[in-house]
Formats: sequence, structure tokens, C-alpha cells
Amino acid sequence: MSNGVVGPCENAPVSPQHRAPEDAPGSYAPYRADTLLVEHDGPVTVVTINRPERRNAVDSVCADQLREAFLAFDSDDARSVAVLTGTQGSFCAGADLKAVAEGDRRPIPDHGPGPMGPTRLTLSKPVIAAVEGYAVAGGIELSLWCDLRVAAEDAIFGVFCRRFGVPLCDLGTVRLPRIVGHGRAMDLILTGRAVAAPEALTMGLANRVVPPGEALSAAVGLAHQLAALPQVCLRSDRMSALEQWGLTEEDAALGEARRGREVVRSGETLEGATRFAGGAGRGGTALD
Repeated sequence: MSNGVVGPCENAPVSPQHRAPEDAPGSYAPYRADTLLVEHDGPVTVVTINRPERRNAVDSVCADQLREAFLAFDSDDARSVAVLTGTQGSFCAGADLKAVAEGDRRPIPDHGPGPMGPTRLTLSKPVIAAVEGYAVAGGIELSLWCDLRVAAEDAIFGVFCRRFGVPLCDLGTVRLPRIVGHGRAMDLILTGRAVAAPEALTMGLANRVVPPGEALSAAVGLAHQLAALPQVCLRSDRMSALEQWGLTEEDAALGEARRGREVVRSGETLEGATRFAGGAGRGGTALD
């Protein structure tokens, strides 16, 4: 990884032996191929799901395009933070069940891409979800894949797929308990109830709540704040926080120390210390 950043994107290929016969592609004919809008605002990439006719529900075409868009973002040295959102007042209504009824079939392999696209990727850079309207079923799983969630006051989160017998297959049962705690996660997973943004904020599901219609602008502003920070250290600490979930405390401490040494060796720490010694950032003031 360039710029001294450690922890590249993990991307395990789909192994044919993991694909069951019932997971074979059907005779689905997608009604549109242009499912995403990808825009760049300096160091920030904005990825927008553009299927408003279906509340930005994701079919197999959209899932593949989402995954490719975030792989491209992760490999682009000019981009530091991404924002994921949806068009016309809806984040994502999950998997496109109309497409499933029309023959769209997506595998659920032991290894390889998740059905919603990027959810099994571990990127080296942060992603922020800008949530307007509904982030439900696979849509809540996409938001949980993001590092932070900025939600409009009238946004709704929920495991709505509970009522249709559609399982969580994009790490919803893994990330939701880790983010909000087991008890709260079981409430959402078992009942499938709607969770409004103010409640989502109290349980840690949302990180910021803003007035309706302002989620994207707030998320992009937050993304620029993150992009302005020293990137080697930010990405290293983020990756250490992600890695520790699968480690003992002792091994996690060793990993943190290893990553810390790499940041110091990059020269970024000395540069920051020199700026502080020169008077920058005193009293918690923002740096230019």
C-alpha cells in the first residue's frame, strides 16, 4: 500500500466448490444496468445507489457494481474517505425481492463476496453511510459495514427482512451485536421492528443525527474532516480496532504495538510532534 499505509483491502475470491446448485444464477434480466453514481470531491468519493424506483434495493448487478466501486476507491491513492448513500430520499431497502421473484439468484458462499456486494471487504480506508429514509434488511447491513453512520432525523433502520423469511447474510448478525450490544441486537434481529434515528443514536447504531435532507452534506463534511487528518496513523488505528475482534487481548496489544511502530517509522508522528511544538493544535483547536 502506498503512502506507508498498512492493512490492504481483503478480497477472497469466490470458490466454485462453495456454490450450491440452488445458488446458480437464474434467468434474471435486469431492468437497468446503471445502478450507481460515483463522484469525487477532492479526497472524498461519494457512491450513490441509483435505483429509486425500488427504494434503492440491490439486485445482483448493483451488488457487483458496489463491490467494484469500493475496490476502486480503496486502490485510488487520491481518495481517503468514501461516503455511501442512496438517491431520492432512501438509503437502501435491502435486497431487491422483486428481482429475486424475477429469477435473480445470488450465491451465499463461505468465501467471497456477500450478496449485497462489498460487505465482506475489509478496506484500508474509512467509509461513512449517509442515511436518508430507509436503511432496512440488507440496507442496514450495508450501513453496518460502514465505519460511521450519519442519519437524518426521520431515517429508519430495521431488519425488515425478518417478516419475509430473508436471512441476514451480509454480517448483520455479526456487526449489529458488536456495534449496539447483544441485547439490543437481538431485539432488532428477532422482531424486525423499525428503529427511528433518535433511538438509533442512543444505542450507537447512528453516530450523528441531522435534519432531514442533510445527511449527505453532513457525511461529506465529516469525510473531509477525516481526510484532513494524518492518514497513516488514522488508517493504522482504524485497522487495529477492526483486527482486535478476532484476537485475545494479549495478541491485540501486540498488533497495536506493531502498527504503532510502523506509524512512527513513517515519519508522520515526528512531523505532528514538530507542529505541536510550534504551537499548532493547542487547547484542542483544529489544525489547518
